[in-house]
Amino acid sequence: MAIPKYFEMYRPFLECLKNGRVHRIKEVKNFVACNMSVTEDEQKELLPSGKQAMFDNRIGWTRTYLKKAGLIHSPSRGTFILTEEGHRVLEENPAVINDDFLNRYESFRAFKNPSTIPGTQNNLIQSEDTPQDIFDKAFQQINASLADDLLSEIMKQTPDFFETLVVKLLEKMGYGGSLKNAGIVTGQSGDEGIDGIIREDKLGFSLIYIQAKRWDLDKSIGRPEIQKFVGALAGQGASKGLFITTAQFTKDAIEYAKKQHTTKVVLVDGAILTKLMIEYNIGVSLETAYEIKKIDTDFFNDEGN
Repeated sequence: MAIPKYFEMYRPFLECLKNGRVHRIKEVKNFVACNMSVTEDEQKELLPSGKQAMFDNRIGWTRTYLKKAGLIHSPSRGTFILTEEGHRVLEENPAVINDDFLNRYESFRAFKNPSTIPGTQNNLIQSEDTPQDIFDKAFQQINASLADDLLSEIMKQTPDFFETLVVKLLEKMGYGGSLKNAGIVTGQSGDEGIDGIIREDKLGFSLIYIQAKRWDLDKSIGRPEIQKFVGALAGQGASKGLFITTAQFTKDAIEYAKKQHTTKVVLVDGAILTKLMIEYNIGVSLETAYEIKKIDTDFFNDEGN
């Protein structure tokens, strides 16, 4: 038989977890393959890119969408467990579990199409889309999934790891130029809220002071936290500060940061952080590269040919 589509694997994926125990992804893959009669040879079939097995790719998206719908949870890398909502869905035993079914969950709708107005149905690929539109939307969704995985991995690490990650990211972005050890992690008690320092230029005429907080993804950081950071910067005689977090900032916090004149404060939330990590290849590696080509009009209009 043909390798099942990702949405056809929703139910067997959930069924594998219905005993309430934590299962590794290898167990889930074996269960789904057995349940859907996918042979070992079929499991080895590669995508057109030749970089990944089609079965692995599709079950990966099955995992991502079920997680976004809130039906499964990943307590640690490569492991999964059914949520209360996942148990409820299995007890409900709907005739079909597909994308239309998962559209009942706002978190799933928002992930499939970030521009969708909450509470409305949507499809990733509209009938009026051009192939380029489809490609661009797929690219955005792949990166959105990667960003989600990055935040999940960061949350499993220590606060010290996060502080070091932030300094490495800034160095990769070019701060400090070619200067070796342009950034440092303070990592000491009594640092007055400063977690790291990085040179803005090669000679070190200007320093950027960093506060890096690995806080719960759904936490909102308000104005009081930014005020404390501004106070810490003043205590260091600093003119520039970066507050970077896995969480998000409230509107008041953002407005307060914008109003600072003597001390420039930049806020980076989890969404911006993962975007920068992907752009500067921190914690990610290249899996597949596609080239989209067009006609070279100069070649065909060259009168010398």
